[in-house]
Amino acid sequence: MTTEAFNQAIIDFDDFGTSTHLVPFEWEVNGQTGTTIKAFNEYWTRRQRQAHSLHEISYRACFKPQLPRFFIERLTQPGDAIYDPFMGRGTTPMEAFLLGRRPLGNDINPLSRLLLQPRLNPPTIKEIENRLDKIDLSHAEEEYDGLLAFFHKDTLCEIISLKEYLLKREESGEIDNIDAWIRMVAINRLTGHSEGFFSVYTLPPNQAVTIKRQEKINANRNQVPDYKEIKARIIKKSKSLLKDWKELESPGMDPSCVLATGDSRFASSIEDNSAQLVVTSPPFLDVVNYQADNWMRCWFIGIDSSDINISQLKSIKEWEATMTGVLTDLRRIVKPGGHIAFEVGEVRGGTVLLEENVVRCGVMAGLEPIVILINDQEFTKTANAWGIENQSKGTNTNRIVVFEV
Repeated sequence: MTTEAFNQAIIDFDDFGTSTHLVPFEWEVNGQTGTTIKAFNEYWTRRQRQAHSLHEISYRACFKPQLPRFFIERLTQPGDAIYDPFMGRGTTPMEAFLLGRRPLGNDINPLSRLLLQPRLNPPTIKEIENRLDKIDLSHAEEEYDGLLAFFHKDTLCEIISLKEYLLKREESGEIDNIDAWIRMVAINRLTGHSEGFFSVYTLPPNQAVTIKRQEKINANRNQVPDYKEIKARIIKKSKSLLKDWKELESPGMDPSCVLATGDSRFASSIEDNSAQLVVTSPPFLDVVNYQADNWMRCWFIGIDSSDINISQLKSIKEWEATMTGVLTDLRRIVKPGGHIAFEVGEVRGGTVLLEENVVRCGVMAGLEPIVILINDQEFTKTANAWGIENQSKGTNTNRIVVFEV
């Protein structure tokens, strides 16, 4: 679909029974002026099919698969490469893979690659069961008594034993897609608020509290960790993730797929003019502390989250400078005539509309903003559970600036 056809499709969009509301946004950047239309509608989410089961991996501030699907289906063809410089759990590359496109991704957190790569080449349940049967989880060398706030001592022994097995396999070069899958699932079963997790009751699985905070939760709830057998929980979650997967859908991960770890402003592993489309969502100012949230997951894979230089941008000026750098690199990566869909949300109670800052960043990077989609939607159950109300705080809308390269 050409840019002109895409814009007209946005203007005419009424799939969910509402007409698109158009509002002009006038901008000025270094003496250059222009007008970009903001198009308000419900473009996805409600009354739409459930996402593929392989997406069901928890991660802070991740968007729904329907968001990248909307752009992938309209702006690319099968075989095209789709890139996300802030891939997080890998929603965009995963959806690209499921739609027959070539996934490209990057994130400064090495955890991201470990969460995504195994899902691009899934083993069978039988292979997972056979591998787990061969792993002895009865002995662990590392001692970490602080984690007893989260886990029964026997559960903790199994977790550390699995961690040590995986690190040894990684070091020796013997790790394969089955080990990588087990590691990915274990990362996502460490802590949570139901029986399916390894831990006692705690916060939702996309953020691990501190040990002291967990001790307070335990005291307030009058709870102590029960024994949780981890192999059975890994198998159960694996079955859930694979329930929509058919082995004949794909022969395995495309060797031309690139999943990089590094600064999104300098993604040298991603070749020039290699992607037809980018769909991404950067950190929103000072909203999410990815380092603190992922400290336990990083511990499990053998790294210290405080050593990862994840941006925690507090000022608009600093945020704009960083995003201009990212968009400059994206201009290098995206083919001429390709597109960038750059998603942000309402922050600071809706007083900061980052899409307007994104337009300025893109213009400074030499890109042409063609439309701003505002996907207006109700809050998720998770947001409501945390006491967030519409029009008060948090992200109430997806706000996506679409650029043409």
